[in-house]
Amino acid sequence: MTQQTRALFVHLLTATGAVFAMLALLAAAQEQWAVMFLWLVVAFAVDGVDGPLARKYDVKMNAPRFDGVLLDLIIDYLTYVFIPAFALFQSGLLPGWSGWGAIFLITFASAMYFADCRMKTEDNSFMGFPGCWNMLVLVLFAVKPPVAVMLVLIAALSLAMFLSIKFIHPVRTKRWRQVSLPVAAAWVLCAGWAAWVDFHPDSWAHWGLVASSVYLVLVGGVQQLVPVRRPVEAPAE
Repeated sequence: MTQQTRALFVHLLTATGAVFAMLALLAAAQEQWAVMFLWLVVAFAVDGVDGPLARKYDVKMNAPRFDGVLLDLIIDYLTYVFIPAFALFQSGLLPGWSGWGAIFLITFASAMYFADCRMKTEDNSFMGFPGCWNMLVLVLFAVKPPVAVMLVLIAALSLAMFLSIKFIHPVRTKRWRQVSLPVAAAWVLCAGWAAWVDFHPDSWAHWGLVASSVYLVLVGGVQQLVPVRRPVEAPAE
């Protein structure tokens, strides 16, 4: 198989996210929330794999007909923003005006963020909250905190999209990746299990979701506060 063919298959893999998004939306329309989140978790896993493959097979060079970045952004907006926002509203977790306000804020702020040219930092982190509403909404479905808590979280993360606060990419951010990558994998495992058991309130996965989510949200800011240790150069003889 040529490099060009491998690169094309990476684009095709990325495009499967659109299929998973449609399957998630169909489940959401029938209020089958566990099934919806299972498809979103699958899409999330694909999104974590296709990036390294795209860089490995240099899709810009070997399959330039398709813009992998644009394709990824389209699918991410569906799976990270649009469908989770719909689920948050349709499920009734946020009733009345709170639900309307939340979905308008999430979709509007995320549209602006996805078009933000300063989204990525030099160390391959994100500048501002990267619109991972699928992760937050899944945790909200599992834990079901009070409405006031949910509104504060949504407002704070929407604001954080446009602040100079770093959020890591678990795969691409090299600093502390030996910890961040297993934590992200643990989040996916807990999310899949929580959805599989239909968000049973006594599931062990809920604690794992909360702990891993707190780490993934805060670790980028912690890295900003903790300076990188530079190797000490030996004095010239």
